[in-house]
Amino acid sequence: MDLATLPLFIVGSLVCIVMPGPGVLYVVANGLGRGTQASVAAAFGTTSAISIHIFAAVVGLAAILHASALIFNAVKIVGALYLLFLAWRMLRDRSAFLPEGQSLSPRSWNKVLLTGFALNILNPKLSVFFLAFLPQFVSPQTTSPTLAMLAMGAFFMAMTLAIFLLYGLFASQLRSFVLARPRIATALRWIFASLFGALGVRLALSERG
Repeated sequence: MDLATLPLFIVGSLVCIVMPGPGVLYVVANGLGRGTQASVAAAFGTTSAISIHIFAAVVGLAAILHASALIFNAVKIVGALYLLFLAWRMLRDRSAFLPEGQSLSPRSWNKVLLTGFALNILNPKLSVFFLAFLPQFVSPQTTSPTLAMLAMGAFFMAMTLAIFLLYGLFASQLRSFVLARPRIATALRWIFASLFGALGVRLALSERG
């Protein structure tokens, strides 16, 4: 990683990570609804999917998505339908907000993690984003651009995981307030469902860029 461009890379990465998106929304929803354990599972699930997109960008698979409208649109539609499914499931699940003190079972923890992974892995815009983002910070003098981008990708993942964990921790601290007010819990369920639905529609209408 070029030390001269490192500050720009960190700032650019932070701006991308903190912006509300499906990953952030999913972590916060689990933090509020199921507590710290679920938010940690959500953070690891969504972040681990990012590693696949980074690898795809580095080895050139993302270029195929960028060049092939058919493949890109197929993945995009599946991802959009999955977001709409999550919105529908959140509306149906009246137990989304667990009682205070109730912890997740290992099976539930894995389910939250896998859902977070699927949420991000089915978003082809992420692969295209890294294909455009990472090369900007590779110095022309770098002897191994692949290793440089992998290093930047690992750094991006570490920052993403740290920030997502902070989002989840903050959200989980608000659970007591939410659980004590059933109307707020119901309103939040509808809000999160609406946001997931809106993100699904936006992804469905998005272009390759």
